[in-house]
Amino acid sequence: MALISPSRRLRRTPFSEGVEAAGVKAYTVYNHMLLPTLFATPEEDYRHLKSAVQVWDVSCERQVELRGPDSARLMQMLTPRDLRGMLPGQCFYVPIVDETGGMLNDPVAVKLAEDRWWISIADSDLLFWVKGIVYGFRLDVLVDEPDVSPLAVQGPLADDLAARVFGDSVRDLRFFRFGWFEFEGRSHVVARSGYSKQGGFEIYVDGTDAGMPLWHALMEAGADLDVRAGCPNSIERIEGGLLSYGNDMDRTNTPHECGLGRFCNTATAIGCVGRDALLRVAQEGPVRQIRALSIDGPPTPSCARHWPVKAGDKLVGRVSSAAWSPDHQTNVAIGMVRMTHWDEGTALTVEAPDGLRDAVVHETFWA
Repeated sequence: MALISPSRRLRRTPFSEGVEAAGVKAYTVYNHMLLPTLFATPEEDYRHLKSAVQVWDVSCERQVELRGPDSARLMQMLTPRDLRGMLPGQCFYVPIVDETGGMLNDPVAVKLAEDRWWISIADSDLLFWVKGIVYGFRLDVLVDEPDVSPLAVQGPLADDLAARVFGDSVRDLRFFRFGWFEFEGRSHVVARSGYSKQGGFEIYVDGTDAGMPLWHALMEAGADLDVRAGCPNSIERIEGGLLSYGNDMDRTNTPHECGLGRFCNTATAIGCVGRDALLRVAQEGPVRQIRALSIDGPPTPSCARHWPVKAGDKLVGRVSSAAWSPDHQTNVAIGMVRMTHWDEGTALTVEAPDGLRDAVVHETFWA
């Protein structure tokens, strides 16, 4: 492929030096930053993630900070998930929708205090939407992007590594909870979360200058754990059904189409700007929805574009992500399928770049 020309529009991260020294082989662009996507091979990175521990530069998960008396009201306006019972110290996965109920983002909301939140965003310019809501409704909230850069520690040995750097109390964090932990005299939010099914933490590193000291500390502390630089792995995420905003869904899809209806309390999420539209969707149900698919044949090419899914000559869906799974010895995929053909075991055909492939619909993912 052609090279990407560096510019100030494509920002480096506090950990870029470490990522480059570790031998990164490929990037994608995510929230105007470089996100590593490959270090060895997809299969080797996958095996290592499932057996050891990796440190990921996910600074591209930028924070939209809400601070002020109306911050809780604003947060509820953005999502159909009912946040009234959310306490400081909790993290919630929250679909963010527009006035039509379309998905604008699928971030993690971090409640730091009653009047202070971080929205740890996927790949879209959510900051502008939030600022528009604040201006339009004249809310008493300061909205900004703080100098906070997430660094993930993922894999079955993540607890051991994190405990060596932050102390054994980090092991006590429950899933989607966070605490404040000190490193070299500065406190950072550490949450038990991450974009893999292998378990681990996300460290919200406060300040660019703290980036490389923490990176080096993790690498040194985990030498005997076979710690390596890593990144979200497409094979592992598809097996686990972890959706990728912009790939598997966008603002033309509702949360219900994305299989995220369990995160929507539309009837009680009073104030959500997309509430009226989603009440209709919740009542009538979606006509298409995300499903897992297995695709026959040898490893598929990279899924850089949607692949048509057909029943005979009829178009009934699309595949948005696909990869060969070494553990399951088949091609695993994420697709949007019409309700007439989304039942478990339905046989379909996928138009892959290398030809027609037989496929089967599954109601659950592999991990």
